Amino acid sequence: MNTFRAGDRTLRLTNMSTDVLVQVLMLAVSDLAETPWDHRYAALWALQDQGMAGLGTVGFDLAGVPWGDSAAERRRNTVFATTVTDLAAAGHRWWELDYEPALAAAQLREVRSLVLHGARVAPPGQGAIWFPSEAEALRACCVRHRVLTGRPHRPGWCVLCVDEGWESSSG
Repeated sequence: MNTFRAGDRTLRLTNMSTDVLVQVLMLAVSDLAETPWDHRYAALWALQDQGMAGLGTVGFDLAGVPWGDSAAERRRNTVFATTVTDLAAAGHRWWELDYEPALAAAQLREVRSLVLHGARVAPPGQGAIWFPSEAEALRACCVRHRVLTGRPHRPGWCVLCVDEGWESSSG
């Protein structure tokens, strides 16, 4: 089981559900990320890739995310995160998947609720969890799937490539 939290609220997902959640979120966040914070947030979700981290070992507390120091930053970053979740829940680019993510919309509603609660209860500042630095932010893109990837030195590897069992011969 993988656990995502927001303070006292919890979403527990099986390994398969976690893979699906990460994949549909990466399809959406890759198309919306513009600012350094957006790319850092994308990296946080990409790091939930169990193909990289191991089965049953991922999850984090959204109340620990550094949503911003000012009310304006917190609002902007919360709107970005909920917009990503809403876009994913609307089925954005799901036609590119080789399966139907049947439970994803319900899980994305839960994630949206966690985002809103986490941003509301999180103290201003740097956050209580490890959050990717600007240097670790996702700026590389898998050309094959057009999603941001944390593996710029392994071209062709993203959360979708790993799921397909495909590995680039140039990596």
